[in-house]
Amino acid sequence: MAIQNAVVAWAGAPAFGDPIEKVLAFHAENRVAVAIAVGLEALNLPLLLGFFTGLHGLVRRRGGAGADWSRLALAAGATLSAVFALYAVLWIGVVLSASELAEPNPAFELAWQLHAAAFALALPALGTTFIGAALAAHTSWLTPPWQRLLGVAGGGLLLAAGPASLAIADGSALLFVGMPGYAAWLVWLLATGVRLVRARTADHPDCGVQR
Repeated sequence: MAIQNAVVAWAGAPAFGDPIEKVLAFHAENRVAVAIAVGLEALNLPLLLGFFTGLHGLVRRRGGAGADWSRLALAAGATLSAVFALYAVLWIGVVLSASELAEPNPAFELAWQLHAAAFALALPALGTTFIGAALAAHTSWLTPPWQRLLGVAGGGLLLAAGPASLAIADGSALLFVGMPGYAAWLVWLLATGVRLVRARTADHPDCGVQR
């Protein structure tokens, strides 16, 4: 996800509130950059679902209250993946339309608005996923206290941005309320991924031994 964001930022992607003419010009001129970003999103979806499935399996084997949080994270993660898929599909529609238009039309503008709305809706979905996963991992003794705090604080910021979804899709600076939470998600995901690999190895110490 970090690479995906870097690609479109480097290309000078327009903000959701920018004039639709600027949006059309960007997508007509930067089809390759958007194709890379969408391709990375397609890769991100199975990785995200695989991560939450693995987390749920570890938490369930350890038992305790973490299983409830894990189920929440798994359900929210599936919802998040569906929203991300919609976001990517609409983005594909925007870039394909841009290559055939000399000037924006109502259909192009609608596709861009729906793309923006999907992104705005992804923020509270990610916040719910983040909080559920962080509490599940910590309750099952998979992560230290600082990662639980990071998850609750970061997820809370993403949830706080949720009621402003309409304004965010229209280009409001309220988007930046959720951005620290998104950054916290990336840090937590990296740190937790390493710990889950270690925990899985500890639970199955003979997994690397061939018989």
